Amino acid sequence: MQIPTFGTRDIAFIAMFAAIIAALGAIPPIPVPIIPVPITAQTLGVMLAGSVLGAWRGSLAVALLLALVAMGLPLLSGGRGGIGVFFGPTAGFLYGWLAGALVVGYLFERFWKRVDIALAFIFNVVGGILAIYAFGIAWLVTMVGLEPKAAIVSSAAFIPGDFIKAGIAAFVAVTVKRAYPIIARRA
Repeated sequence: MQIPTFGTRDIAFIAMFAAIIAALGAIPPIPVPIIPVPITAQTLGVMLAGSVLGAWRGSLAVALLLALVAMGLPLLSGGRGGIGVFFGPTAGFLYGWLAGALVVGYLFERFWKRVDIALAFIFNVVGGILAIYAFGIAWLVTMVGLEPKAAIVSSAAFIPGDFIKAGIAAFVAVTVKRAYPIIARRA
């Protein structure tokens, strides 16, 4: 994967998707019993960033959002922000957002000419769910001290909502591909 050069339009798209992820944080989080990680809408934004912008621009949109959060802006669901969130129980999922956007974006770029709604859904599941969960569950086990089985089982509460988000992201990505190919240009 080659590092691309970015123009003004790319920077605008990166900023716009960082703003979309932040705006999805305004939707109140849904607490989950047993696990200290709420259900949020922001993973939809991560999936959309990778699906529409591709690997580099999508992951840069997530990185921009996380940098703003680190500076103290309350852009995460529930109005959270500041450097402390990168050391709390949800931190692994935040780190997973970077990997999620990168994986989703890479898959879209790699198979761009063949992407349909079903393939787009699979790509969002692989990057937007599996990659993010890998980081989040690993963090819960190593840093929070949950038993691996408990971390995996408790994370299952997120699966139905995340499948819905993957479906929405797939639909939007395929629609954008058809309507605005300049936004979703691929290597």
